[in-house]
Amino acid sequence: MKAFKPALAAAAVLLAAALGVRAQTPAAPPAAAAAPKPPIDYSNPDTWLCRPGKTGACTADESATEIAPDGGTHLMPFTTRPANPPFDCFYVYPTSSEDTTANSDMIPGREIGVTTSQFGRYGAVCRQYAPLYRSVTLAALRANTAGTPMAAVDRQLNYNDVRDAWNYYLQHDNNGRPVLLVGHSQGSGILTRLVKEEIEGKPVQARIVAVHQPGTTVLVPPGKDVGGTYQVMPLCRRADQFGCIVVYSSFRSTLPPSITPVARFAHAAGGNVASCTNPAALAGGKAPLDLYQGRATVQNPKFPITTPYVRLPEAITGECVTRGEYTYLEITVQPNTDGRQVTVTGDIGNPPDPTWGMHNGDLSLPIGDMVKLAQTQYDAWARGHR
Repeated sequence: MKAFKPALAAAAVLLAAALGVRAQTPAAPPAAAAAPKPPIDYSNPDTWLCRPGKTGACTADESATEIAPDGGTHLMPFTTRPANPPFDCFYVYPTSSEDTTANSDMIPGREIGVTTSQFGRYGAVCRQYAPLYRSVTLAALRANTAGTPMAAVDRQLNYNDVRDAWNYYLQHDNNGRPVLLVGHSQGSGILTRLVKEEIEGKPVQARIVAVHQPGTTVLVPPGKDVGGTYQVMPLCRRADQFGCIVVYSSFRSTLPPSITPVARFAHAAGGNVASCTNPAALAGGKAPLDLYQGRATVQNPKFPITTPYVRLPEAITGECVTRGEYTYLEITVQPNTDGRQVTVTGDIGNPPDPTWGMHNGDLSLPIGDMVKLAQTQYDAWARGHR
């Protein structure tokens, strides 16, 4: 029947032409509004990548082999997940779905590995929660980048899912416990809205240890730590500060943010400047970053790497800098004179795209610092709530 109707329409046009009658193109019917998608039932354990008692993304092996500057190696088993940590972490993963639709389904694929590599190490200090959500997919991102955006992208749906998961967690799992929020890229953008609409100025704000949200832009007035994006929660400027924001976007010192076209992150706007808080040096200045990354980045065959990750002390430093209209975490890779032969990863594109910077590495580049900071911030929160 679907094929018959167009045939009838074409025949009518031909008949009208034969009779000398001016054919009228039938008016297209109005597009039907897409039916709202039903909310996710977050009481179902299958709607979570991570939650206590669930095996998967947050129970994978996080062991690493440390490769020292002198070439020595040291095995670092990951055996530090506490049985009952004193605070929780709630994580929202970045754009990672390889579904061909504009928004993902709720069947995880690449989201699992991304969550393991970005969030798994936080299990050393906190109880972990990571909901699945109907994220904007990589296919939609690529289409938008190519200038042919998918009309079906629903940017309200991804937020609604995370908001519903957050509220379910608060009602059924939190029980008044302190909680640290963690996100990256799309996940960090969703966290920005969640904090503004569901947390700032509400009783639950008192439970927030901190917000770790690299890979997005948080704006503040020049010289200020609050205002602009957030009206209540300030940037973190000390390791023992809690209830604050850790945010930055990473760019190599040798490839700063693109001016034309404008880089996607860290750009000033509306009289405000972008925020940068270096997790290894919140007060400012340059500091070595505690870098972990996948073992596939090691090219030197003399290192028998059997762990999923390698730790590379003194391989990179980070410093928050302002260059023109950009404020970002500048990553300096130290000269590889020690024979480690390890590629520091995180760039997008080959050659690297200066509009993205080291976006893929935002969390992994200082992940050791981020986890240590989470513990320090919780300790400060606990002292402040005795």
